[in-house]
Amino acid sequence: MSDPLVLIPARLAATRLPNKPLAEIAGEPMIVHVWRRAMEAGIGPVVVATDTPDIAAVIEAQGGLAVMTRVDHASGSDRLAEALEIVDPDGRHDVVVNVQGDLPTIDPSVIGAVLPPLADPFVDIATLCAVITEAEEAENPNVVKLVGHNVGPNRLHALYFTRARAPWGEGPLFHHIGLYAYRRKALTRFVSLPQGELERREKLEQLRALETGMRIDAMIVDDLPLGVDTPADLDRARTLLTRRRLN
Repeated sequence: MSDPLVLIPARLAATRLPNKPLAEIAGEPMIVHVWRRAMEAGIGPVVVATDTPDIAAVIEAQGGLAVMTRVDHASGSDRLAEALEIVDPDGRHDVVVNVQGDLPTIDPSVIGAVLPPLADPFVDIATLCAVITEAEEAENPNVVKLVGHNVGPNRLHALYFTRARAPWGEGPLFHHIGLYAYRRKALTRFVSLPQGELERREKLEQLRALETGMRIDAMIVDDLPLGVDTPADLDRARTLLTRRRLN
């Protein structure tokens, strides 16, 4: 693999938390915190892909790179694919890491942990998961579960993703973390595919890849980053990052 390219898709049109990427946390917009964590990961160049000039402006004010993309993308993956062609039209980077713009507390080492499965030529997409430790989380449909089997140390071959509690019986359950590393060809193929039947039912985009035979492997990590989707999540992120700055 050549050096990966890290892309952070960000837009303002969130329904549960409007203007989310620009929400202030410990004195800076949330998207700046995410960009900093991605830079600290040190795995490759970092670019924010957005459709909003204000988001690009706050990143560029920090000395970062931002690229403007279309406003009509149906998903972050589509925005990712457009940004990749703008930033790297010559195809120098054959791996792209998608870091969601609502993970301001993510540990930089967790970002780098997504890459090892792509050393296996049979893996198209790599992602992350963490063991579920609370019963409430296991039953929560807003927590996406990864169902897979072990193929190496702390590594699973993903067989399914679901909002239901799964699999049945004894053994660990895994909370899927929505951070991905794509082979460039896999991303191009993925965004060209029509929406799948299971994707529509579960409302989980990654099932499109599994339905068409693409392989997804996941690394199991200890740190579960806080995804900011609601005002309560934002309050938690503010508390966590303010505490870090005081320590």
